[in-house]
Amino acid sequence: MTASPDTTGAASLWRHRDFRRYLTGQTASVAGSSVSSMALPVLAVIELDATADQVALLAFLGQLPPALLALHAGALADRHSKRQLMITGDLVSAAALATVPLAAALGVLTLTQLMVVAAVQGAAGVLHDAAAISLLPQLVEKSLIQRSNSRIGSLFAIAATGGSNLGAALTALLGPARALLGDVMSYLLSAWCTARIQTREASPARVEKLRLRTEIIEGLRYVHADHRLSVLTWVNATTSLALALLNTLWALYLLRVLGMSATVFGVALGVGALGAAVGAFAAPALARTYGPGPMMLGALTLTPLTQLPLLLASPGIGWQIAIGAALFVQLACAGAAGTTQRSIRQIITEYRMQARMQAVSTCLTSGGRPLGALLAGGLGSWAGVRPALVVGACLLLVPVMVLALSPLRALRDMPEPDDQGDTAEQPRPAPVANVPGPSPAAAPRHASLKGDAS
Repeated sequence: MTASPDTTGAASLWRHRDFRRYLTGQTASVAGSSVSSMALPVLAVIELDATADQVALLAFLGQLPPALLALHAGALADRHSKRQLMITGDLVSAAALATVPLAAALGVLTLTQLMVVAAVQGAAGVLHDAAAISLLPQLVEKSLIQRSNSRIGSLFAIAATGGSNLGAALTALLGPARALLGDVMSYLLSAWCTARIQTREASPARVEKLRLRTEIIEGLRYVHADHRLSVLTWVNATTSLALALLNTLWALYLLRVLGMSATVFGVALGVGALGAAVGAFAAPALARTYGPGPMMLGALTLTPLTQLPLLLASPGIGWQIAIGAALFVQLACAGAAGTTQRSIRQIITEYRMQARMQAVSTCLTSGGRPLGALLAGGLGSWAGVRPALVVGACLLLVPVMVLALSPLRALRDMPEPDDQGDTAEQPRPAPVANVPGPSPAAAPRHASLKGDAS
């Protein structure tokens, strides 16, 4: 018998073997990616004398695949085994990244190679992520999706911070090229954990193979036809655009205009990561207390206000503390709202459409990031950094209006799972209490730290 999610869900999730394997693999991948995010720029700038334009191009090539390939990856993930696609993505990324320390050891590493590796990793990551996010509803009962996303969001925030610190340490001890081996190992660990997942996946029952383009269009229409999916997707996209503008100029403003030291800047990032973990962990309780709709609306409304200390600040320790506290609150709001909206979308989406539903959101949010960065550059050059940040803070009001004008703003309870529309042979998620151990009563998861809306 499946344990009651209201009383034993939190404890039972940790006793769910496939969920633990999934969570371990994805958390390792997040930590490894943070290692690379620290080591790759150092390698490009210090070892290969990259110019600012070349560093920007390197980052652009890594971010381009999600915008271009997300819809295709989502259709593929709904067509094929999600576990196999995740493993393939991990192994391709590991093989591509491993060529960097090898080429460095042989003295033949070039910026061109780094750019090719970034593009390959980006493409493989899109495929992996489309499959990974849509696999979760097949691992646990839909009634436990919110708790699962809460645990995932909390651990991902902690893993990202730990990975950044580990990347800095490995870069100092081994050099930036060899430090990348930490990320290579994380990909291999992720593939190994995924291979050990035993839950049977749904088998799409198609009379005929549709063209990939047809399946992509079907996914777009599916999201557009459901007002809940459509609203939450546009909330994600508009939030991503605003945050991309802010993130592009945020560090520059703190370090250069406000004179914040690198040490204090690092502490502020650590405090922000803690806020993201707290918000994600508290999301189920907040949703039960206030209702998912009011809670998300409140979090989105509070987010623009958290920009006020940044916009009003002047150099000094008092303002630095205020900025750190505001970042904590901002990312706590992002963690709580992000966990809740993702859970709602997964609960109400049919198994056969999970990856394509997520792909639509990924495509729009990923497409908004380079647009936001370009807008930040133009505004920063024309009007100055502080006015550009004011525009970014004002843009954060757009997702508030999108949600406020939707019936979702008054949603008092998480939606009930409804799979009657599925045309796939559905899997039966393993009961969460199927692992020997103490009774529940005795029992004691590629984004900016400023917030990710996907």
